[in-house]
Amino acid sequence: QVQLVESGGRLVQPGGSLTLSCTASGRTLSNYPMAWFRQTPGGEREFVARINTGRVIITSVADSLKGRFAISRDNAQNTVSLRMNSLRPEDTAVYFCALGIPGTGDQYEYWGRGTQVTVSS
Repeated sequence: QVQLVESGGRLVQPGGSLTLSCTASGRTLSNYPMAWFRQTPGGEREFVARINTGRVIITSVADSLKGRFAISRDNAQNTVSLRMNSLRPEDTAVYFCALGIPGTGDQYEYWGRGTQVTVSS
C-alpha cells in the first residue's frame, strides 16, 4: 500500500521560510515524478511545483511562485521537499504532495493528506 505523508507545516510570520517534506512508504519516490499542490478553504487545488525522475533533475514551479519556492528530492531518505521563502499571507493553505504517473506529464496516482501552512503575524 502506498502512503504519502507531508510534514513541516506550521504557523510562520510573513517573510519567513519553511520547508515541507513528503515521505513515502510503498514506493521508491525516485522512480516517479512528484509534485506539490496547495488548496485554501473554498478554493481550488493549485499546482505549486513538480520534479521529474532521472539523472537530470528538472523542476517546474508555478509562475507566481518562482523565485520563492523550490522543490527537491532526497533519494536516500525517499523524500521530496518544498522550500518556501519570503512567505506571504496568501501562501496560507494546506499543502499536498502527489505521486505522479510516469509518462503522463500531469496525472497523479497518490496524494497525501496535506499539511497546514499558515502565514500570519
